[in-house]
Amino acid sequence: MDHKGTVSLETDRLLLRRFVLEDAGAMYGNWASDAAVTKFLTWPAHASVDVTKKVLASWIAAYERADFYNWAMELKQTGELIGNIAVGKFREDIASAELGYCMGTKWWGQGLMPEAGRAVVRYLFDEVGFNRIAAVHAVGNPKSGRVMQKLGMRYEGTLRQAGVCNQGVIDEVWYSILRDEYRARR
Repeated sequence: MDHKGTVSLETDRLLLRRFVLEDAGAMYGNWASDAAVTKFLTWPAHASVDVTKKVLASWIAAYERADFYNWAMELKQTGELIGNIAVGKFREDIASAELGYCMGTKWWGQGLMPEAGRAVVRYLFDEVGFNRIAAVHAVGNPKSGRVMQKLGMRYEGTLRQAGVCNQGVIDEVWYSILRDEYRARR
């Protein structure tokens, strides 16, 4: 793999870019403080914009690493920040990583997360050289699974009581896509 870090990516409607500290207000107001957004996530809704600033400061510092991938999702038409998409939990030995994402409720159901995900998956396979991209959602959050399906990911299985989120111990539903499958779909 040839780690290249968080580079700017563009889709029809989105600019995927690095976060800056000035994004704190929009991130806090548009999704990080919303309990509906964080319901199935592993971190609680931010109690104040100061929490968001601390999170952003850690992410901004991590951009120095070539193996840090975390994009702000900005609507090209309005410049509004609507969510983020990130990659982590690498397995270098098998060139694998996990994709994670969240977005403000105002933009749910508009196809924006699959649009962002396709750009990130393309970058990870074509530019970085990953072989496998996986994603997981709580069994109670099937809409997240639908995003995974729209990315061409295949259902791998459900692990019973294998994870924890803001709902407590949950069953995890796993999906993945392999580079060969991705290329065959193009």
